[in-house]
Amino acid sequence: MKALRIAVIGGDGIGPEVIEAAIPAIELAAKSEGATIAWERLPYGADHYLKTGETLPDAAFAHLKNAVDAIFLGAMGDPRVPGNEHARDILLGLRFRLDLYINFRPCTLLHPDLCPLKDQRENEGTGERGRQVDFVIFRENTEGLYLGRGSSKNVGTADEEQIAEEVNTAPKVERIIRAAFDWARANKRTRVTMADKSNAIPAHRLWQRLFGEVGAKYPDITRDHFYIDALAMQMVKSPEQFQVIVTNNLFGDIISDLGAQLVGGLGVAASANLHPGLAGLFEPVHGSAPPIAGKGIANPMAAVLTGALMLADLGFPKAAALLDGAVRAALREGQRTPDLGGSARTADVGRWIADYLRTA
Repeated sequence: MKALRIAVIGGDGIGPEVIEAAIPAIELAAKSEGATIAWERLPYGADHYLKTGETLPDAAFAHLKNAVDAIFLGAMGDPRVPGNEHARDILLGLRFRLDLYINFRPCTLLHPDLCPLKDQRENEGTGERGRQVDFVIFRENTEGLYLGRGSSKNVGTADEEQIAEEVNTAPKVERIIRAAFDWARANKRTRVTMADKSNAIPAHRLWQRLFGEVGAKYPDITRDHFYIDALAMQMVKSPEQFQVIVTNNLFGDIISDLGAQLVGGLGVAASANLHPGLAGLFEPVHGSAPPIAGKGIANPMAAVLTGALMLADLGFPKAAALLDGAVRAALREGQRTPDLGGSARTADVGRWIADYLRTA
């Protein structure tokens, strides 16, 4: 059996709760495909920062870079740290310093009643199902406005001016576009859509040029383009038209949450931060949700589905499929936390999914 080394950063708020609820199911799925997991729990988060002043020490970063197969992250954000210094250093720091340039967000409808759109729900009389939502978003993860470049003038006065610089470089734009096409081809998808705002932002013409140049090397895949505002409208009007969407850091951040809401909300939203060949950072994207932390009602499904992305990236696609199937079964059987209209508790849902895998 292959032994996997996975670092766990439970983080803040509901992060530790959902991660611990998901771990037994992830272990069982991995074991079914011949892998064992050694979990290494690390303390980094708001509690550690407030006690020690440390966010992510250099030695810990080096360990995460060189000595683990993957990083499983719960959530970051705590009202006791209003500047979010620890979250910025840990989450954005790992993305930038590890050069995890792909933020991969699947938007797949796991049960018809989770979609808020008209005509998406199952027709109980005929058994006919509505339109299917099944696309992925490739968000460039290492530049754009998130680099934090800019300037400030006259802070705190009536003439305050804040300037944020958006950075787009050809090598990084090209590699995220290429990654989207490569994934589409490997997963038998036939269309890649690129979104920008090049009609108003001249810098986005770089995205236009490289999308055409890279896409021309994939003649088996149709490419199309939307301005980001039009794309957002089309995601609501007709999400079934999309298969793979690639866009910049800011736009990807926004539309990936819109996509998550189309398929049930952040409680079922998984994500992966990737650089092929390197250890990835895997995180459910619902955030730390301080108001419900400790109440035992957070949804662990996003963490389970994030575990599926992690196992798939580590070379265990059958194990990943088992986790996906177990979540679908839980939804069918009404094993739902309050965010999805149920009354189950976090631990109950995690336990049900693990029990399902034991008998599947």
